[in-house]
Amino acid sequence: MAPPRVMISIDVPGRGALELARLVLDVNGTIAEDGHLRPGVKERIARLSRQLEIVMVTADTYGRQVSIDRELDLEATRLEHGKAEAPQKAALVKKLGSTSTVAIGNGANDAEMLREAAIGICVLESEGTSVQALISADAVSRSITEALDLLLHPRRLVATLRQ
Repeated sequence: MAPPRVMISIDVPGRGALELARLVLDVNGTIAEDGHLRPGVKERIARLSRQLEIVMVTADTYGRQVSIDRELDLEATRLEHGKAEAPQKAALVKKLGSTSTVAIGNGANDAEMLREAAIGICVLESEGTSVQALISADAVSRSITEALDLLLHPRRLVATLRQ
């Protein structure tokens, strides 16, 4: 039986106390490049999974999500084809509980999800970053590993988000 998750608790001056229970991750462009997991992601997600429920969300652009699922021992939530992606991602965060969810993404279809989450982190990776995602985020990281490190070292988030 897996040990219970601990959550990440932070108190952000000017924003208040946050109890983060889950992490929603966009896949392509965020944790994966061209359908392949970015270096350093697997280890960080394994560490974070001790504290947070990890939820991946994808349209499976490159058709490699089954491989990524196996590599991370998780099963991604697939977006419904033919429907607008941004509202689907935001609805997922809302369903999981916006006030206790942190989301990480980079694309225009991540903007609503980043805005809906208690904390939205936009990453600047090789695929690029949409201006909508950038504007919707609470914080910006130069890479997915740096974004995940914010959660592994939550005082960094406090330093970034305090008002």
